[in-house]
Amino acid sequence: VNLYKGIQSSDSGVRCDSLKLLADVSTDITFAQEFISRDGHSLLVKIVEDAHESVFSLAPLIMTHTLSAFMELMDHGIVSWENLSSVFIKKIASFVNAKVLDTSIQQVSLAILESMVLSSSSLFNEVKQEITLERLISHLQVTNQQLQTKAMALLMAMLLAGGEADRQNIIHSSSSVGDEMAHYLYVLQTVRLNHLEARMRTPLDSYNQEQRDMLHGLRQAAFEMESESGLSNERRRSLCAKEFKKLGFSNNSNPGLDLSRCPPGLLALDTMAYFASRYPDAYSRFVLENSSREDKHECPFARSSIQLTLILCEILRIGEPPSETGSDYHPIFFAQDRLLEELFCICIQLLNKTWKEMRATQEDFDKVAHLFKAIQGSVSKAPITNFTEYVTVTVALISLHHMHFLAVFASRELKERLKPELLELIRQQRLNRLCHGTLFRKISSRRRQDKLWYCRLSPNHKVLHYGDVEEQTETPSIEALQEKIPVADIKNVVTGKDCPHMKENKGKQTKEVLDLAFSITYDVEEYSLNFIASSRTDFCLWTDGLSVLLGKEMSSESMHSELEILLSMEIKLRLLDLENVPIPDTAPPIPKPPSNFNFCYDFSQAEQ
Repeated sequence: VNLYKGIQSSDSGVRCDSLKLLADVSTDITFAQEFISRDGHSLLVKIVEDAHESVFSLAPLIMTHTLSAFMELMDHGIVSWENLSSVFIKKIASFVNAKVLDTSIQQVSLAILESMVLSSSSLFNEVKQEITLERLISHLQVTNQQLQTKAMALLMAMLLAGGEADRQNIIHSSSSVGDEMAHYLYVLQTVRLNHLEARMRTPLDSYNQEQRDMLHGLRQAAFEMESESGLSNERRRSLCAKEFKKLGFSNNSNPGLDLSRCPPGLLALDTMAYFASRYPDAYSRFVLENSSREDKHECPFARSSIQLTLILCEILRIGEPPSETGSDYHPIFFAQDRLLEELFCICIQLLNKTWKEMRATQEDFDKVAHLFKAIQGSVSKAPITNFTEYVTVTVALISLHHMHFLAVFASRELKERLKPELLELIRQQRLNRLCHGTLFRKISSRRRQDKLWYCRLSPNHKVLHYGDVEEQTETPSIEALQEKIPVADIKNVVTGKDCPHMKENKGKQTKEVLDLAFSITYDVEEYSLNFIASSRTDFCLWTDGLSVLLGKEMSSESMHSELEILLSMEIKLRLLDLENVPIPDTAPPIPKPPSNFNFCYDFSQAEQ
């Protein structure tokens, strides 16, 4: 009762203290229920409705505490916002619209209006009539972050409740924003970007004249149009299909089918049309450059644009509802009216440049397109509000990934060029190993490994010489080997269970023996020379060498492993940075051997 009387007191000091106390105790729901039951909130409403300008200049704290107390009482949900009069709403809105007013009054007024907007659509319409977007933007441009935050909260409430509103350069403060403000910026960004979702989810309608005109506008902007009036329908369709093919559409006779994929749907058509109209020279250059390239190296504009638009939609998270705790906004969003389209124009030109320098083919399309997901790092929350600066950062970041991909593709092309040379080196090594020969064991029918034989290739690679040898025999000469097989008579080389000597003992051979067995068939299938290698290395060397003799490709795992090692070593040598490093024309002389080798450690003595 005393508090109630203090609020009605004619003494401004007593009234101010009572209202401040009321604002503090109104957080308690029991007190709030009792105060409202005595019609206390109506008293506060009347104070606001009867306020005049002198109140603000003489005692601004009275209105601040009045509004704060009112807000605390309304937050309990005891009284409906719908019960508020139009006079009260207009008075609160006048506080927000006032150019010169205590900021604390404006902050609480903005919070009250936000609650009104979120409570019902009718109140939203009343607030929308009283508060202009320009006035809210003016509050966002002040240095007071609390006022900025409340203004952004009201703006977000109006956007979420009523739909789209015009957006301008909202944030001008260079200081870092608080968590709450960051969340509101994130929500604003999400709501605005999500207006593109409808186009992203809508496929092209072939019966829609506007969409068809946009599609044909791309063709007309890229090529000098010859008069189509005198052409037959068939000739006109053929010409259009040819030009749509040059533009990179997969379905050149009906390019609308390429835009039936959702996402990105019509949004891909929008980005292409924006690029063609905003940067006509760059668009024409892109199309004409690729029209003159080989088919396999052509960078398809339409296919690239569709994929790139999809990637940008994923990066900007178009279509995702705003999170209640999200704060990941892009400052550049507030300095560029057409962020998606401008990003597309930058990236599509970089994609073409990358494609050309990589000499990429259609098979590399996904790899090149994946490169542009690197842009996600450049649209992160960095303090960039100037789009020119943003473009510079974006190009720099993508160029780093661009250089990495160029190195990968350069290595791939270098591998392809080096592979024939290194394969020939392996072939010669296999043939030299066959010329040196190998000792094999014979397995008798009693599975006794009691006989040895030797096989080697003649230096001219025309004859295989073989024969029995003794246990301790060193490498025998060709003359000491009594048997021979002309290479020209060899028909085939078989391995494992297909070998004749494995078939004879089917089911009796272990997997280890099967993995080491191979045979040479010659003249007719009944005759063969059968081998069981002593190791997997010898097996690979001989099967590869015999394949080389027969003009076939080597296929052993040993060959593949050696080829990768050689390629890796050779590429590293080729890619060494040898700038300003003198390379002599002749090899340096081999140093003289040391006078003794006493520095070698004798492990045999250590073991004893």
